[in-house]
Amino acid sequence: MFLRYGKTFPSQHKEHQVPFSDDEKASIRADYADAVNMTPKELERWLGTEESEGVGFNREGEDESVGHQSGRRIVELAHTKQADLTEDDYAHMRKVVSYVHRHCAQGPSHDVETSRWRHSLMNWGHDPLKKKSR
Repeated sequence: MFLRYGKTFPSQHKEHQVPFSDDEKASIRADYADAVNMTPKELERWLGTEESEGVGFNREGEDESVGHQSGRRIVELAHTKQADLTEDDYAHMRKVVSYVHRHCAQGPSHDVETSRWRHSLMNWGHDPLKKKSR
């Protein structure tokens, strides 16, 4: 477990062993900004819903799903200055990007709005129904 801003996050293993280069960090930040399309306030509100808590994989012995834990960490990362991001933060950001890209490719063809697929993605900070602002 590690503590950040008064919140505890499980750490099953070190997410990244070799330091990221500055170019890698810039690339991760850009990809992460594209993948996470929910504001911290939207994500916090979402994480407080029954739908949010009703989806995802729970590790053995844990009450909170991996995605829900990730969502809480995403909110915390949003309040972290770029200069204060750690290697583990960058590794988590990369994990979020990977999850969002992988799961966006697996979406259902109907009933998306209330689907477990959408709810799971939203736990990871991505609402597939949200319009791009760019």
